[in-house]
Amino acid sequence: MAWDLNLLLLIFSFFVIATLYSSVGFGGGSSYLALLALFLPNFLEIKSTALLCNLVVVSGSTYLFIKEGIFDLKKFLPLAICSVPAAFLGATFSLTQSVFFICLGSVLALSGALLILQFFTQPVSQKMEYAQHSGLFNLGLGAGSGFISGLVGIGGGILLSPILHLLRWADARTIAALASFFILVNSIAGLMGQLVSGNFKAAPSLLVPLLLAVFLGGQLGTRVSLRKIKPQAVKGLTGVFILYIGLKLVLEYS
Repeated sequence: MAWDLNLLLLIFSFFVIATLYSSVGFGGGSSYLALLALFLPNFLEIKSTALLCNLVVVSGSTYLFIKEGIFDLKKFLPLAICSVPAAFLGATFSLTQSVFFICLGSVLALSGALLILQFFTQPVSQKMEYAQHSGLFNLGLGAGSGFISGLVGIGGGILLSPILHLLRWADARTIAALASFFILVNSIAGLMGQLVSGNFKAAPSLLVPLLLAVFLGGQLGTRVSLRKIKPQAVKGLTGVFILYIGLKLVLEYS
C-alpha cells in the first residue's frame, strides 16, 4: 500500500513538473532524475526513464511551437547539428553511480545558478537588439551542451536556455522553442547512445504511467505558455530548486 501511495505521488509530481517546465520550453529531465533517485536503486534505469519522459514532453511542445510559427529551423540548426553526435557520445560513457551523481549534481547546480542569474536580469523582449555570435561559437556551445546532456541523462535545454538568455541570443519565445527542439534531438541521441552501449534500462510498469503523466502535463504547460505566461518567476523558482538538488547530490556522493 505504501508503494502504491508513493507511486501515485511520483506520477502526480511528474505531471506537475512537466506542466511547469514545458511552460518555459524545458522537458523536466533534471527534476525527473532527482525524484527517480529517491525511488529507483539502478541509476541506469533512472537515466533512461528521465530521458524518455523528456522526449515525450518536448515532442508535444516542439509540435505546438511549429504550429504557432515560432520554430526557426535555420536559426536552430547550428546549435543542434553538433549537439546530436555529442549527446550520443556522452551517453555511451559508462560511469560509476557516485561519479554519475557528482556529474549530475554539478550540472544541476550550474543550471540552477544560471537560471537564478537570469531571474535577476532584464527579460529578453522581441523589441531588443540581439547580439550576433559566430557560427563556430554556436557549434561549440551546441556540442558542449549536447555532450553534457548525454553524459548525465538530460536534454540539455535547461543548461543552454539560460546561457542564450544571458547572451541575448533571441527573444524568450524563440529561445523556449529552441530549448524544446534541442532537448528533443539530444534526448533521442542520448537514448540511442544508451541502447548501443547497453546502458538502457527501463521498467514498463513504472514507465507507462509516468509517460502518460508527463504527456498530459507537457501539453497543458505548452498551451498555457503560448497563451501568454510570464516565465520569469517559474524560472527563478526552478533555479532555486535545481541548485539545491545539485549541491545536495554533490555533497552526498563526494
